[in-house]
Amino acid sequence: MADSGLTAGSPSLWSGQGAAGHGVLRRVLIVSAWVLGGIAFVLIPGMPTVCPLRIVAGIPCPSCGLTRAARDVLHGDLASATHMHPLWWLVLPFVGTLIALESVAYVRTGHAGQWGQRASVQRMGVVIMLLLVVVWIARMLGAFGGPVAV
Repeated sequence: MADSGLTAGSPSLWSGQGAAGHGVLRRVLIVSAWVLGGIAFVLIPGMPTVCPLRIVAGIPCPSCGLTRAARDVLHGDLASATHMHPLWWLVLPFVGTLIALESVAYVRTGHAGQWGQRASVQRMGVVIMLLLVVVWIARMLGAFGGPVAV
């Protein structure tokens, strides 16, 4: 019987230890699973949303419509994306870029959160959140086509 080189307690392909690259392969598979799950969530019509504000108060949250806007963008319908959420052009690239950078950092180092700790990224996140709240209030008052249906 051939010896696999792995014994009880020895590092494995999935442990993130052992021969060079094994931990990287594990991290690539983890990131791939998350990316595929995210794509499925955006592309599969009728996926349920779990928005606490919608569940408790029955009103849309400041980011309401962004998932549907992402779906519209991926289908090339920019007008519909803008109707779903007028800030999609700012929020989606920011979040997508941050996810991509964090994923690459995680695959390379095994640690996530490096980009999110940068002051410039945090400032941009705060600006985007403030803009989301301003647009949310404006939509509740009827601007930008009013609130998107929840």
